Amino acid sequence: MNETCASAEQLINSIFDGMKLELRAEANDSDNGCLLAINGDDSELLLAQGGELLDALQQIMNQALGRQLPKGQRIICDANDYRAAREAELRAMAYHAARQVRATSSAFVFGPMEGSERRIIHLTLAEEPDLQTESIGDGNARRLRVSLVNP
Repeated sequence: MNETCASAEQLINSIFDGMKLELRAEANDSDNGCLLAINGDDSELLLAQGGELLDALQQIMNQALGRQLPKGQRIICDANDYRAAREAELRAMAYHAARQVRATSSAFVFGPMEGSERRIIHLTLAEEPDLQTESIGDGNARRLRVSLVNP
């Protein structure tokens, strides 16, 4: 495990201790940077409201330590494999949208999404030669449109 990953583990565990939460993080190197696997009796608290607190912790960790990682890598906080399950769900949604676009020749527009979630859908459909994906809108209302390349 690299030094930044070890520092991230120490920092997040000190946050949990200071807040008197029953949570422990274990850091592991991953292809995308540093994965902080969080477990404990209070892990459901992190996943409430669609994982908002988990996202906030991840943002704090990346602001504090992310610059120490190589370019393109980041700190990823996950609790109870939430991120992996959400990624699988987003991929399934992408394939559903692709089927619908092909069947109707009409664009499919997802509701507002975080940039990281839109990215998963973009990457999932990137190898589909007949489809294009495009982020539309501004700020928190930014959405993703899937359409045929030549309708």
